[in-house]
Amino acid sequence: MEEITINSPEQMRELGRRIAKLLRAGDLVLLSGELGAGKTTLTRGLGEGLGVRGAVTSPTFVIARVHPSLEDGPPLVHVDAYRLSGGLDEMEDLDLDVSLPESVIVVEWGEGKVEELAEDRLQIVIHRAVGDTTDEVRQVTVTGLGARWAATGLSVLSA
Repeated sequence: MEEITINSPEQMRELGRRIAKLLRAGDLVLLSGELGAGKTTLTRGLGEGLGVRGAVTSPTFVIARVHPSLEDGPPLVHVDAYRLSGGLDEMEDLDLDVSLPESVIVVEWGEGKVEELAEDRLQIVIHRAVGDTTDEVRQVTVTGLGARWAATGLSVLSA
């Protein structure tokens, strides 16, 4: 587990680019945090780091958006599970398990909904100051779960 302090949206994107260097096809990333915490900004950095096509924006109204690789890497499947209440049943309608082996799947608001997709996953929790604040500081906790992440050094994210 790594704890990282982020002071600006640009630092959040840079963290996403650093995380992308650790990702490969078949990886599942769960993003949690309050509205406005920076989940989509982090995912934008992931997309940049993976070299995918298209602007990474919040897929709130389409639920899932696929960004093909412009290079030789895996596509990024960006899912917003905020409006999905049915858990894995609703998620199965998206066929994420079919695209998981060849894609990197990032699920915002996926906690308690998509864990069954993969034993190995990267959980990222973004904490921000709540209330009436313009504070840009975020505390990001990155936890690798399962054998896939056991040997992956997350300490490079804090460098």
